[in-house]
Amino acid sequence: MRTSANPLYSAYERRLLGQLPADRLPRHVGVMLDGNRRWARAKGAGTAEGHQAGADRIEHLLTWCDEVGIEFVTLWLLSTDNLTRPEAELAPLLGIIESAVASLAEQQRWRIRLVGALDLLPPETAVRLRAAEAATAGLEGLVCNIAVGYGGRREIADAVKDLLRAEAARGRSLDEIVESLDVDQIADHLYTKGQPDPDLVIRTSGEQRIGGFLLWQSIHSEFYFCEAYWPDFRRVDFLRALRSYADRERRFGS
Repeated sequence: MRTSANPLYSAYERRLLGQLPADRLPRHVGVMLDGNRRWARAKGAGTAEGHQAGADRIEHLLTWCDEVGIEFVTLWLLSTDNLTRPEAELAPLLGIIESAVASLAEQQRWRIRLVGALDLLPPETAVRLRAAEAATAGLEGLVCNIAVGYGGRREIADAVKDLLRAEAARGRSLDEIVESLDVDQIADHLYTKGQPDPDLVIRTSGEQRIGGFLLWQSIHSEFYFCEAYWPDFRRVDFLRALRSYADRERRFGS
């Protein structure tokens, strides 16, 4: 899916695409979809219009990821902190997220997985999101993690709780659990268990911080910060992020 009718941009996009080495592309890309409200303010529009413009951009991104063979995408749509926003802003945002995720599921192109503390969401929102997840459960191909009600610290706390419950159910004492506890065990209880950690994390809007996104999983990730607000994020911006990633020498913490 192309987002620019400008022939110069189209030519530049084709050039960038042709420069990407297939063996140096990420398997898993995390995206912090930031800047919807600032985009709306710059346009003189309401906050809900900014969130809707951001939601409309998701299908484009997933199509671009399909185009280059990315296997996993994690999209941070709503943080645990966002849940404290005034009801007048939060309710429309939740409705936009529900509609966007339902639309993705209806297309039957991508397998949706929910990552986050769904118990923090209004029950009707959680039900609708789970229905979208169930509707795509049998699909092959790209997996799209929808991070809603997500916070990195909350995820780690939930993983540890889940691990302790599982070990206790096996009849192990607390001392036995503590003695054998290691990082791999905790990783097996994260929201993204069974998936590779993100190779590349993209944040739009010019902010250069991770804000609690995939805290555990992103320890060895490469980060790319894009100045564009999320609703303005273009295919050329995505391809530049992939080019930057491909040009780096990954050190994995060394």
